[in-house]
Amino acid sequence: MKQAVLYVGHGSRLKQAQKEAAAFLQGCKAQVSAPIQEISFLELQEPSIKTSFEACIKQGATHIAVVPLLLLTAAHAKKDIPEEIARAAARYPAVNITYGKPIGVDDEVVKAVCNRLEETGAPYENARVVLIGRGSSDPAVKKDVTEIAERLQRMAPVKEVMPCFLTACKPNYRDVFSQLKQGDGTPVFVVPYLLFTGMLMSE
Repeated sequence: MKQAVLYVGHGSRLKQAQKEAAAFLQGCKAQVSAPIQEISFLELQEPSIKTSFEACIKQGATHIAVVPLLLLTAAHAKKDIPEEIARAAARYPAVNITYGKPIGVDDEVVKAVCNRLEETGAPYENARVVLIGRGSSDPAVKKDVTEIAERLQRMAPVKEVMPCFLTACKPNYRDVFSQLKQGDGTPVFVVPYLLFTGMLMSE
């Protein structure tokens, strides 16, 4: 048996996001003892899933663990990445493939959000936190972002955590910002719940 790990990121058009994602995935390798480790991207960035899958095979992989680097489970995790893996694996029926889960709802993620609040250097006790997710037509995404907001509310000494979305889900972040303009002067912290600098982060 020769184990490989194939990391799959989303990919971005922005050079800064590409660098961040590649650096993060390279950093993952140091935490894993598998003899073969390759990084790949679903779209917009090289290397592709097919290219990196083939690289695993060329190094003698008999087992490939596919790890999606996605915050939440939606269409990319449920459909797009599995389909790309299936196409790449079609020529190698003897290779054993396992497919991992996105990061999902986890207390370590909530702690990371708390750390981002602390890193601002501003007091956030009794503040409002606007947690902005990407959004998706998949209802599981709204459910998960709402759960993360609820956990953050319990973990951090803040007044309120307001989950909202950039696209495809309600409430939209613009509506929440409009609501806050009529607010009572409570400090507001805006936390983009996104992995890397990208088009949505710039927006």
